[in-house]
Formats: sequence, structure tokens, C-alpha cells
Amino acid sequence: MKIEVVLAWPRRYLSVRVELPQGACVGDALKAAAIEQAGQAAGVSVFGVQATSRTLLHEGDRVELLRPLLIDPKQARRRRAAGSSGS
Repeated sequence: MKIEVVLAWPRRYLSVRVELPQGACVGDALKAAAIEQAGQAAGVSVFGVQATSRTLLHEGDRVELLRPLLIDPKQARRRRAAGSSGS
């Protein structure tokens, strides 16, 4: 089965397509893709749904390597709200 493994940054991305046997899991896809930065990932998802290395894959799945958050989402919301309060 054909699987895509993706690592994205704000303005670019790396995509590796791999061919795996039926019954393969996320860990197999990551190993086959051999992306150097995979060890720095904060997590992994399949089409945006949180996954583990044991999550089974299906034909055409996209495995996404997740980067760590740069700022707490609640704190970012507070900053935006504070900046727009002057209207």
C-alpha cells in the first residue's frame, strides 16, 4: 500500500512516499521514510487524527509529523484579544 509521510514548517514541507505491505503501522512508515527530523517530532497523526507508532495504516493514508508548539494556544488567544480591545 502507498503511504505519504509529511513534515511541515511554516513556509515549506517535506513529503516522502513509501510502499508498505498490508498490516503496516505508523512506526513502519516512519522507519521506511527515514526522515532525519522525525526524532524531533512532538507527535504524529494520520490525516490530522492523533496516532501512535502502532496505529494501523490503510492505502493512501498521510502520516504527519507534528512540530512542538511555539506558544501555548491560550496565551496566543489572550495576546490577540488584548491587541484588538482598542476598537
